[in-house]
Amino acid sequence: MKLTCDQATTICDKSQYGEATLWEKIKLNVHIILCKKCGMYSKQNSVMTKCYEKHKKNLDNKNTGLCSKEKKEMEKEVMQKL
Repeated sequence: MKLTCDQATTICDKSQYGEATLWEKIKLNVHIILCKKCGMYSKQNSVMTKCYEKHKKNLDNKNTGLCSKEKKEMEKEVMQKL
């Protein structure tokens, strides 16, 4: 049942994406109680995932394309160069 830190971080990553089994999660939690560095890794990983999801949500809500005015100006420039 003993995990190395490398195995623990792998399970931590899997857990963030819902891919870890219940047994893996149990072993990870036991390891985190005993290993403060892996506990810190788990917390940081969780924060990074939340930041990424928030950033992704903000990008999905914004129109990241060109507006119609910019498209017309770009088309005009292209046509002039032909």
